[in-house]
Amino acid sequence: MKDSRMFHENTSTDCLNLTTTSTGGDAFQKKGHSARILSPEEAERLAKDKVLMTDFKQLKLEKEAQKNWDLFYKRNSTNFFKDRHWTTREFQELKACREFEDQKLTILEAGCGVGNCLFPLLEEDLNIFAYACDFSPRAVEYVKKNSLYSTERCKVFQCDLTKDDLTENIPADSVDVVTLIFVLSAIHPDKMRLVLKNIYKVLKPGKCVLFRDYGLYDHAMLRFKSGSKLGENFYVRQDGTRSYFFTEEFLSQLFKAEGYEQVVNEYVQRETVNRKEGLCVPRVFLQSKFRKPFAKTEVLAD
Repeated sequence: MKDSRMFHENTSTDCLNLTTTSTGGDAFQKKGHSARILSPEEAERLAKDKVLMTDFKQLKLEKEAQKNWDLFYKRNSTNFFKDRHWTTREFQELKACREFEDQKLTILEAGCGVGNCLFPLLEEDLNIFAYACDFSPRAVEYVKKNSLYSTERCKVFQCDLTKDDLTENIPADSVDVVTLIFVLSAIHPDKMRLVLKNIYKVLKPGKCVLFRDYGLYDHAMLRFKSGSKLGENFYVRQDGTRSYFFTEEFLSQLFKAEGYEQVVNEYVQRETVNRKEGLCVPRVFLQSKFRKPFAKTEVLAD
């Protein structure tokens, strides 16, 4: 279950990133702690959208969440998302967390989808063993059928992160890095803490969760039509899948409440121009890093 649909982050011949500061290479963006400022028209439109979907319909969406994601992958197969070769560029933690060169790392990709992040990562770094899981059984099957899939390099399994104990497939305190990329936004806000609690069990003390997801006032949020709203910053798409748009404050409180320490937590804003359609598209993401602290006895022992 991984979702960065509607507008891909990757640059292409028809899509050029144009924001104010450069991170090197072909990517231009700005990072910081200030949320995007809405235009008066955008602010007025969001202010008018106050009607929430009925409780009955919302319960139905929750009950059918797995089915809706399975249908999504049935319709789109492995073709919907582009492979994410930016992962190691933007999250240098995947390389920097090594204590020595060529150290074998164990990672968990929580919500792997069909492997668009997993397989480029395994190709780029031969000293990684990856655990990967997804809510959708169909997505997991697509991963296992990929020609790059090898049980010597990764273990993939179906998992509802809100209720299935990760330690049934992964030893406790064994993972060096967890990636949570465009996953948490698809989960009901009331259950997000359960995901973080679950991940905490398998993460080594002193190691981090790398997070990237939709930020408040991203273009995708502004595209929802009336009747799609489920709650504050929470919406449903036509196919029944859902999306939450994070504020820096909400995410920080969410992680800290489960015992994590904040390392980095900031908005990434990009302005994408679609040349074919003549559209200027403001993208907003939240990119963050949260650490599982050492136990007090471990700290004293150091």
